[in-house]
Amino acid sequence: MKFLFTDLDGTLLNNNSQVSAGTKAFLDKFLGEGNKLIFSSGRPRDSILEVKNNAGLTQPGILLICSNGAQVYDCDTERTIMETRLPLSYVSYLQKQASYYDLHIHTYRDDAVVSPSEDEEIIFYRQRIHLPLIISPNLSDALSQGPYKMLAISLHDADKLEAFRLGTSQWAQDKIQTIYSNQIYLELFPHSAGKENALRFVCDYFGASLSDAYAAGDADNDISMLQAAGTGIAMQNAADYVKQAADVVTELDNDHDGLAHMMQKLLHLQ
Repeated sequence: MKFLFTDLDGTLLNNNSQVSAGTKAFLDKFLGEGNKLIFSSGRPRDSILEVKNNAGLTQPGILLICSNGAQVYDCDTERTIMETRLPLSYVSYLQKQASYYDLHIHTYRDDAVVSPSEDEEIIFYRQRIHLPLIISPNLSDALSQGPYKMLAISLHDADKLEAFRLGTSQWAQDKIQTIYSNQIYLELFPHSAGKENALRFVCDYFGASLSDAYAAGDADNDISMLQAAGTGIAMQNAADYVKQAADVVTELDNDHDGLAHMMQKLLHLQ
C-alpha cells in the first residue's frame, strides 16, 4: 500500500484551484488499487472537504491533514483521529501582537473563520476559502475552545509579516510554529503540529513504513513533510529552496498535471 501526502494550492490543484481531469484520472486509479490519498494543507477541514467533493473524489482511502497538521480527519469514518489546539491565551496574545505590527490576523472555529473585521485581507482570503465569516473584534470571544491555527496576512507589505514573526519568536519557542505558506500568509499553529508530524502519525496509525510515503508540495510549510517521506516531491513551480529539500522535482508544474505525471513515473519505476 502506498501513501500519497499532497499539498493542495500550487501542487495538486491547478491555477484555477481545481483538480484537473488528468490528475483526477490518476487519483481514481491510485485509490482504486487500494492506496491512501492524504490531502495535506494549511486549509481548515471544511475547505479541504469542499475541494474533495468538487473533484468527485468519493472513494474510500482518503484522509485530510488540516491546518498544517493540527488535525487529521479520516473521511471513511468521518471523524477526527488526531488533533492539537492553540490555547485561548495564545490567541489573545497573538492578536495583540498583530495589532502592534498593524497586521491582519484571524482564526477559526470548526465551522467558520473568525476575523476582527471584514477588512481587505479577509475579503481576499475568502475568495478561495469559502467558510462562513464571524466578526469578533476580540477573537477569543467567538471561541468556545482553542483553534487549530491562526493566520496573519499582509497583502501589500511582506516586511510586516517578518517583523511580526521575529518580534514574537522568543515567546513562540516551544509554543507555536510560524511558517509561511506563501509570501503573504504566515501560518501560526501548535508547536507539536506540522505536516511532518501529521505524516508520521498517519503512517504509524496504519502501520506503514515511511518508505511507502510520497509527499508533494511547493512551499515552506511543505518542507518538513517532503523530508520525512520516503520520497519527497517538489513541484516545478516551487521555490528553489523547496526543490533542494526534495528527492525529486516534477518535470511539469501544477497547471499541467505535474504531480500526476511524476507519480506515474515513480510508481512505474518501482
